[in-house]
Amino acid sequence: SAIVSRFPQKPAGRILTGRGSIKLMGKLLWVGLGGAVGAICRYLIGRIPVHLDFPVLTLLTNMAGAVLIGVVTGLALRGPGLSDAALLFWKTGVCGGFTTFSAFSLESLGLLESGKPFWGGLYILLSVGCCIGGVALGQAIVRLFVKPV
Repeated sequence: SAIVSRFPQKPAGRILTGRGSIKLMGKLLWVGLGGAVGAICRYLIGRIPVHLDFPVLTLLTNMAGAVLIGVVTGLALRGPGLSDAALLFWKTGVCGGFTTFSAFSLESLGLLESGKPFWGGLYILLSVGCCIGGVALGQAIVRLFVKPV
């Protein structure tokens, strides 16, 4: 897809020294700051008192994260663009710290192993379907409100 080709993963390469290490440290700082913001938001959502057998807060968090990453990538591709620092902060940092795919995996397995295959299957289907839809929604929002540059 355009997103994957526009934002390829760069190989780690060799350890940098001098100016290259300063540039790398700046990038790491943006990712770390964004990750802290995302993780704190995730923690606060997890403190909402919900008493269900279904992991609704994780599902909602993943859906919100999917919409956010759709908006971020939509702005980067269609809008005024985002600086490398902004992409690192929002896409890698905030979204990476906020979304909870590892928790999703653990909770899915827990539902399946605890003899609740219906809830486990439903949770997996809703999580994947809604989050893919959330990315598309985020990008559609940008297309509606941001003129191409």
